[in-house]
Amino acid sequence: MGREEQIEEREVLDSIFPDEITDISETEYRISIALDILDDEGEPPVMLLNVRCPEDYPDKAPILDLQPPHNASVHEYFSVADDKEQLLRDLDATIEENLGMPMVFTLVSSLKEAAEQLVAERKEIAAKVQEEELLAAEREENKKFHGTAVTPETFLKWRKDFLREMEEARIQEEEERAAELKKARVKEPVKLSGKQLWEGGLVGKDIHEDDYDEIPIEKVERLAVVDS
Repeated sequence: MGREEQIEEREVLDSIFPDEITDISETEYRISIALDILDDEGEPPVMLLNVRCPEDYPDKAPILDLQPPHNASVHEYFSVADDKEQLLRDLDATIEENLGMPMVFTLVSSLKEAAEQLVAERKEIAAKVQEEELLAAEREENKKFHGTAVTPETFLKWRKDFLREMEEARIQEEEERAAELKKARVKEPVKLSGKQLWEGGLVGKDIHEDDYDEIPIEKVERLAVVDS
């Protein structure tokens, strides 16, 4: 009874997977499963499912194995060697649910869906990691354009530093001005007495008393002081 069901199932599978199924023996065959991955560049990853049917299959579970194709290219998010154990373990529940009836097509469908879901989850994780890296880089870049947050403490410190800088600038400016005056040897105007004005020949030139302070010191120095 079991062998007859196996032959019938094998004929159905041949019509479903005409180019993907290959016989290994009367009770064993291999099905090539290509994954459908959206937005994927290059060749899609492929896995080979080996199915060996015990004499009393489908009342007993088939013996399954997964292999990569010969010289298969390495895919970024899928590896038959690394994912084989998990994918076969995930089929245990499906096998248990379908004991007593042909199940290979159901197993192939479940296996393909599980592998594609695995790839999708890994791509999503990679995208989130990349997004976090970009956001972290953006936050670091934005720090260059934002000053320190203003608080009462930071404001008082800024005000203290500002007043100190203003005082230092004022002192420096006064020192520079004093140095310039000293260099030019500028002297304060001298108020002349009446006698000095007379002897200097300055009387009678309509000089007002308020103008005495404006007489240059050079003229005073040239006056000859004569005792009475």
